[in-house]
Amino acid sequence: MPARIFGTSLVDTPIAGARRLVRRGATCEVIAQRRDARYVRLVAVETASIPSSMIRAPVGELLRTWRRRRSLSQLELALEADVSSRHVSFLETGRARPSREMVLRLAEHLEIPLRERNGLLLAAGYAPQYVERSLDAPEMAPVHQALDRFLRAHEPYPAVILDRHYNIVSANDATSVLTVGIAPELVGPPANALRATLHPDGMAPLILNLPEWSGHLLHRLRRQAALTGDPELGQLYEELSAYPGVTLEPPHDERVGDDIVLTLRINAGERELAFFSTVSTFGTAVEITLAELMIEAFYPANAATAAYLLQGIAGL
Repeated sequence: MPARIFGTSLVDTPIAGARRLVRRGATCEVIAQRRDARYVRLVAVETASIPSSMIRAPVGELLRTWRRRRSLSQLELALEADVSSRHVSFLETGRARPSREMVLRLAEHLEIPLRERNGLLLAAGYAPQYVERSLDAPEMAPVHQALDRFLRAHEPYPAVILDRHYNIVSANDATSVLTVGIAPELVGPPANALRATLHPDGMAPLILNLPEWSGHLLHRLRRQAALTGDPELGQLYEELSAYPGVTLEPPHDERVGDDIVLTLRINAGERELAFFSTVSTFGTAVEITLAELMIEAFYPANAATAAYLLQGIAGL
């Protein structure tokens, strides 16, 4: 039985003997009139959910934790937020209760993620400010359509949409060039992009520069876990860092040589493919789902890779 990624089947196709991701119904649909219920549940993650430990902690303790996570002194935060350092101290020790506006102001200057801002508001005794909707909600239709257009327009190059834990929300057909040979359990929902990349039964054996690429991914993951305080990201980092062959740090400049970007180099049978990637986010999002989405787009790093991908599409 073919493995599935979010309603997508891995089946044999003419593209250089590789297996290809093919959507049942509409190809690479991020939007569809009717969806597999399993896919909807994966996209519609817990609505505005807040960890119980965060709700139980006093708001002052939470503010202190976030301030220290950002390596700011009370005075530095006070200057940025245009309040007195004495007031910041009183808020952190519980001697003063912040207004709703003060909670949101400090959260903005501390660059706290929207989900965790709701936790601060709850801890201070206020209702959450930010909502979380499924991508299938009617209000999300414009974004849903934009994501679909991007995935389609980016072909024949791979592109994936990821949630805050690097779980794959959707991907275009061209992603099949990266998933050939991956163990079915790594691409079944909920598929995690980082786990599928670095697992010894995933892409790792085919990555020719695994030390450099794994160091890049783990550095990014570790930084994100530190900035967000998300325990699930921390657990994912601990898991991935124990995989064989990975390194924990990105390459030093002297190892990069004459390259202008770090590339992902994979063994595709008799040829080597090279990609670089960009990561995009919704910079003005005021809704939790959008704020946490990432779009990683891969581009060919040389002419041979571009020609191979174009040839595969033309041969379908």
